[in-house]
Amino acid sequence: MTGQDDSGRAALRARQGAGARYDAEAAPHADLLLARRGTAYFARKLNELDDRELDAPSLQEGWTRRRLVARVSLQARGLAIALKALREPLILEEAEWRPDLALAATLPARALRHLFVHSAKHLDVEWRDLPGEGWDGPRIRLDGAEVAPRQTPRLRAIAVWHASVDLGNGGRWRDVPEECRI
Repeated sequence: MTGQDDSGRAALRARQGAGARYDAEAAPHADLLLARRGTAYFARKLNELDDRELDAPSLQEGWTRRRLVARVSLQARGLAIALKALREPLILEEAEWRPDLALAATLPARALRHLFVHSAKHLDVEWRDLPGEGWDGPRIRLDGAEVAPRQTPRLRAIAVWHASVDLGNGGRWRDVPEECRI
C-alpha cells in the first residue's frame, strides 16, 4: 500500500464518520479486493443474461448457468456462516444449514439472482467484521477441507472469477487477474 493510498483511505474514513465499518488492518486487503472485483464482474455478467438464458448450458461440463449461479451463491453463504462462527455463536438456522445445490438451482430466476446478491453481501459483511486476530484464528471447514480465514478471500476470488467465464456469455480469461488464473 502506498502513502497516497493511506492518505486517501484516511480522508475517506474521516468523511464517512464514526458509524462506518472497515476491514481490519490485519485483513488480506489485496485478496479482498480481488474477491470484491470478481464478485462485481460476475454480477455484471449475470445481469447481462435474461431469465430464460439462465437455463442454457454453462461452460462447466453438464451444468446450466442457473446451477453455476447457485454454486457461487451457496459458496458465499457457506463461507459467511463459517466466518461468523469465529466471532459469535451461530443461530440454530445457521448451525444446521446444509447447502442443497440441486434445490437452489431450481429457484425462480429472480430468487436466484437475489440469492447471489444477498450471499455476496453477507460474505462481505463477515469479512469486514472479522477482527484482526480472527484472520489468523482457527481454521474453518470449506468443501471438506480446512482453510485459514486468511485464505478465504483468495479462494473466493478464484471461484468467482472462474465462474464469470464459465457463465459462457462473454466473460474473458484476459479479464481475470493473473493471480486467479489457476
